[in-house]
Amino acid sequence: IGSAITVAIEGSRPFLAEVQALVSSSPFGYPKRTSNGFDLNRLQILIAVLEKYAKLNLQNHDVFINVVGGIKLSEPAADFAILMAIASSFLKKVLPKNSTIFGEVGLCGELRKVSHSDKRKKESEKLGFTEIIGPEKFREIVDALTRL
Repeated sequence: IGSAITVAIEGSRPFLAEVQALVSSSPFGYPKRTSNGFDLNRLQILIAVLEKYAKLNLQNHDVFINVVGGIKLSEPAADFAILMAIASSFLKKVLPKNSTIFGEVGLCGELRKVSHSDKRKKESEKLGFTEIIGPEKFREIVDALTRL
């Protein structure tokens, strides 16, 4: 629960990175947002998108994000994996174990295509991941989240 694998690009080389999220109820009036390996301001935006478009009430919850292995993810393609890890932790639902997730999340709740999608898919398949969740599957994922 709260773990997602994303495919990032460093130069021209794709690599997989695990992102973890922990969402817990906050005993204080102002919830804490903490990020390790991911931009904190970007995290605030993704939480707002989840609240508005996926109808997840995170206002009274602390949200902690960690990119495993000390990696720093700065490209927008990691947005969707961060968003799904947060939703997974909040809803207490496990994401598919054999999946990689990538895509840029816009302020209007849309998932945007990212560069080198074909390289990302090939690297995922090469490492044994069979379900690749990207911009093409976004609508069905959002629908599934809102039904829970």
